[in-house]
Amino acid sequence: VQLQASGGGLVQAGGSLRLSCSASGRAGSTYTLGWFRQAPGKEREFVAADRWRAGRAYYADSVKGRFTISRDSTKNTVFLQMDSLKPEDTAVYYCAAQSREKILSSLRVIAEYDHWGQGTLVTVSS
Repeated sequence: VQLQASGGGLVQAGGSLRLSCSASGRAGSTYTLGWFRQAPGKEREFVAADRWRAGRAYYADSVKGRFTISRDSTKNTVFLQMDSLKPEDTAVYYCAAQSREKILSSLRVIAEYDHWGQGTLVTVSS
């Protein structure tokens, strides 16, 4: 599975961006698609995940109510709609995939993801 993320850019605080992540290869085996981010000087952290077969989405507390993850299964693409952006949302955003069903606690764990895309930079100015 190959993942290609896009949609990053520069936006003012309070603005919106939509990230996309397209899966190719054995894309049908992506049970969970998630987004992580890494700010300068910080560790990579979980942002959101979509378990499309279960019809469930999960979010980090820091983005709940502002970010929305969705999937277009026909195009093997997952989106991250980011609204009400804050300067602290500035980071490189990565999409990742789990190829099989895993326990819920694995959604927030970097090592539990089998495939990663390259990052896309989001910069939020104050």
